[in-house]
Amino acid sequence: MVQIPDSEQIRAAIRSGSLIPYLGAGALEGVMEEGSGLPIPADSDSLILAMNDGKPMAPRLMYEFPRAAMNLENKKGRKFIERFLTRTYGERQWSTSALHQWLADCQAPYIIDCNRDTQLQQRYRDRDHLLILGTARLMGSSFRFRLYEYRVGGDYREIDQQQVDTGLPVLFKPMGSPIPEAVYIASDADYVDYITELMGGFAIPAFLKDYRLGKQYLFMGMRFQRDTERMVMSDITWGAAEPVSGWALISDPTDKERRYCDKKHLQIAETTIPELLGIDTCVI
Repeated sequence: MVQIPDSEQIRAAIRSGSLIPYLGAGALEGVMEEGSGLPIPADSDSLILAMNDGKPMAPRLMYEFPRAAMNLENKKGRKFIERFLTRTYGERQWSTSALHQWLADCQAPYIIDCNRDTQLQQRYRDRDHLLILGTARLMGSSFRFRLYEYRVGGDYREIDQQQVDTGLPVLFKPMGSPIPEAVYIASDADYVDYITELMGGFAIPAFLKDYRLGKQYLFMGMRFQRDTERMVMSDITWGAAEPVSGWALISDPTDKERRYCDKKHLQIAETTIPELLGIDTCVI
């Protein structure tokens, strides 16, 4: 067993690009709405409840957010799901996450963020960067991403792969974001299409396919109990380092998670984000 690096070693590895942060729903723990003090909906259950006016849905739908979103999309239309996510993450005001600020201070060249919020984009407003948003069910294109360039003092502009400045840091948000335009992976149909094209190599820009080879990953706030998240993770991190592809911070891992992480050459660190990084709280 390779011991997990300490906070300073992690900071240095992230800065160098050899260790890639991979954020799940737990990375937003502690983030509250300004004024109301309500926690940001991030995990599956909280998203379903927020989407359904605080009421639980049928047990088979409560199993996973994409399944519940598919049910409401069929009843109310795709625009309903998009409006919900845009209101939640693009219009409501949230407190600042200390973790996301810490990552920005590390000057990470590449971060994978499987949440749909804008914390990272806000922390990177003071520097030029690239943004990749996952997309699904597009007509007339095999690609399942949109690629943007941000320059300080300006705004995001969509570019193609031939225009990429590979010297810029990359924010990869496979599940989408409300900024610069509302683009989301949310319902079962979205995930089926996105994962299919991800497996085929059409959901990741070519320059990232080369960059990711031999990298290690630090999974923060990420659980491995659902096939959806595991399939996305497996293809995004293809070509990871061996014999240790990285570390997953899970304070209470299940047997299923232990088996999966072992299969993926991931070592589980039974600790929390604040404990590992020395952050007093996840929110500042």
